[in-house]
Amino acid sequence: MNYKIMGKFISRLLMVEAVFMLPPLLIGLVDRDTRAVCGFGIGIAVAAVVSLLLLFLCRGAEKRFYAREGFACVGLSWIVMSLVGCLPFVISGDIPNFLNALFEIVSGFTTTGASILNDVEALSRAALFWRSFSHWIGGMGVLVFLLALSPNGERGSGFTMHLLRAESPGPNVGKLVPKMRTTARILYLIYLALTVINIVFLLFGGMSVFESVCTAFGTAGTGGFGLKNDSIAGYSPYIQNVCTVFMLLFGVNFSCYYMLLLKHVREVFRDEELRMYLAIVLGSIVLITLNLRGFYDTVGETLRHAAFQVASIITTTGYATTDFDLWPGFSKSILFVLMFMGACAGSTGGGLKVGRAMLLIKGLSRNMRRMLNPRRVEAVRMNGTPVGENVLANTDTYLIAYGLILIVSFLCVSLDGLSVTTNMSAVVSCFNNIGPGLELVGPTCNYSVYSGFSKIVLILDMLAGRLEIFPMLILASRSTWRHR
Repeated sequence: MNYKIMGKFISRLLMVEAVFMLPPLLIGLVDRDTRAVCGFGIGIAVAAVVSLLLLFLCRGAEKRFYAREGFACVGLSWIVMSLVGCLPFVISGDIPNFLNALFEIVSGFTTTGASILNDVEALSRAALFWRSFSHWIGGMGVLVFLLALSPNGERGSGFTMHLLRAESPGPNVGKLVPKMRTTARILYLIYLALTVINIVFLLFGGMSVFESVCTAFGTAGTGGFGLKNDSIAGYSPYIQNVCTVFMLLFGVNFSCYYMLLLKHVREVFRDEELRMYLAIVLGSIVLITLNLRGFYDTVGETLRHAAFQVASIITTTGYATTDFDLWPGFSKSILFVLMFMGACAGSTGGGLKVGRAMLLIKGLSRNMRRMLNPRRVEAVRMNGTPVGENVLANTDTYLIAYGLILIVSFLCVSLDGLSVTTNMSAVVSCFNNIGPGLELVGPTCNYSVYSGFSKIVLILDMLAGRLEIFPMLILASRSTWRHR
């Protein structure tokens, strides 16, 4: 294990995090909020000091960097980033309890949107901005951002590829262009452009600049931290519809947008995952709208709430316009299933991913045909291209790990004595980076009902879900740290 190269990279990450804390610090200065200025000032100082210390201790690091270092580095980076990122909440007194502050910032960075706060509106504007900004930072991945800024990196060492593969969501990471670093830059430029367009549309709806920026950060990162206690319910139908559209847009594989820029429109609309994603969204909206007839005053209002909640849940954003925990059982069941599904691979959404689900279904179908005809040779195809057996094996392994983590986490949080529905939806919601669950963790409630132990379990679930499980599992494996 090359510890020095890992320490060197984490030092760069902390310096970037210190820079990211400057906007909320400036907001605190403008608002003359002494507590916020103190909290973010000390947070920046801690990040900078630790960064410089790591940089000094890891000087002269070898450029040797393999997959093991990549996965371990990603897992450690997100843990360290969260530990430092929660300090402004604690120091300013906005969230004085360290574990609660850690839960909140992990939920932010992992774009989960699960909160322990009973009164969001009591937070300072600096804290509100930092919560929402953490979604935008974590949506595309802070390591991807760092790689996009890096001029040359560790050329020839596999540095960029291993980090990008370990952090980016989806069954695999493909190159949009020959150089992975250029791919990272393209992804972030698309991400930034869509965010800016989202802000402009929200401004047209009468939102203030502060509200527009924070809401767009939550939509872009598919996070879901709202500025109001009622999430998005208090805003106009126009604002809600804008959020619906952009949540769905950020749930699309970003490579589709790159292909559109290259004017390869036919290839985009032939993409199997995109078509399945849109079919699931439209089908769910129609079924819920039919099931909710008479629940709201008009068909238009029913359709708006159904479309918003389907978009919010399948993209794992977690915003809410209504208390869907009061909906009929069939509608809630559809939303619960969508919690597992998630959005497209290569998007900012969490969950199992539509692409991975399609691979599992196609692999199952092929294996059943093989049982009937053992000599049959058949490849699983996506978009007409054969999928490698190693990809299918990794997908199966992911599903096994996914199921085991859900079961163990559910049993752990059940020690608190809450209902089965509350516990299961809490675990599913945190692990799939959604935010609201059902009953005591529903859209009008929060996660403060859980004990410290359960919060730690859910924190680990959020990190594992955002990093696609393997970096966290590899981080916990003894073989990872053995010298070779």
